[in-house]
Amino acid sequence: MPKICILDARTLGEDVDLNIFQEFGEVIIHDTTAPENVVERIKDCEIVITNKVVLNNSNLQDTTKLKLICVAATGTNNIDLKYAQSKGITVTNVAGYSTNSVVQQTFTMLFYLLGSPAYYDSYVKSGQYAKSSIFTHLDRPFSELHGKTWGIIGLGTIGKTVAGVARQFGSRVIYYSTSGENRSAEYTRVDLTELLKMADIVSIHAPLNERTLNLLDYERLQLMKPSTILINMGRGGIVNEADLARILDEDRIGGAALDVLEREPINRDNPLLKIKKPEKLFITPHIAWASREARNTLVKKIAENIGGFYQGTPRNLQKAHS
Repeated sequence: MPKICILDARTLGEDVDLNIFQEFGEVIIHDTTAPENVVERIKDCEIVITNKVVLNNSNLQDTTKLKLICVAATGTNNIDLKYAQSKGITVTNVAGYSTNSVVQQTFTMLFYLLGSPAYYDSYVKSGQYAKSSIFTHLDRPFSELHGKTWGIIGLGTIGKTVAGVARQFGSRVIYYSTSGENRSAEYTRVDLTELLKMADIVSIHAPLNERTLNLLDYERLQLMKPSTILINMGRGGIVNEADLARILDEDRIGGAALDVLEREPINRDNPLLKIKKPEKLFITPHIAWASREARNTLVKKIAENIGGFYQGTPRNLQKAHS
């Protein structure tokens, strides 16, 4: 019976049933795996499932039984794909499982900044509202999404879905294709400079690669309106965090919401943790992809990839242009 090793099951959550993999072999589950433990844990395995654990020539070179690496994500930047191919190891990933989850979190993060619900909730619960002489409270005005221009960086599956929801709220949608390959007749395509100057909301839904690394630095962040809200749901390296902290401290943009960071978990000395007006920044710990439904779909798709591998029809790596 082949051995299947899950290297970082904790990233999938305790509420997801991993017994689904038992039909393919003996399943060995590790909550997390440190780099120095990878070689020992994968040496006798035919299948390895990993979310973020790095697999490259240093820990794959002595494997003799490994046939399949299943990445529990869409991105495969933690796998040395060329080296795996040279070893005859198939690599699969899963695309599209988290679209609804990420789109929902995009709007959750926007409304946190746009509507200031945390402020108003605190105002009531602190007892201040009970002392008010009027029935409402207008000290922190909020704006409507209707009539705003929403600029999307990366019009892949998630970007298109966000665009559709934004349009339902009455927003005008423009987009910038980081790959240069996405075209949509539904929305207006613009260059990056034009998007940053025009948009009231800028949301990022692009992968991290040589075209997007440090895409939004201080010079480009300055192009945005003083009221613009920036939302990064792509990868942390797309936005220069030191430059973003500076822009926020200078009140050059309205606010920022980040679900992804250059380093995860966040460094204690990250400048974003020390900005002058923390209410202008909303950070979540890379959880937009991780609704219960999305994680269950992810696990099922991994099982489908394993089944396809043994049936001789493994899925190719699924990639989307943004």
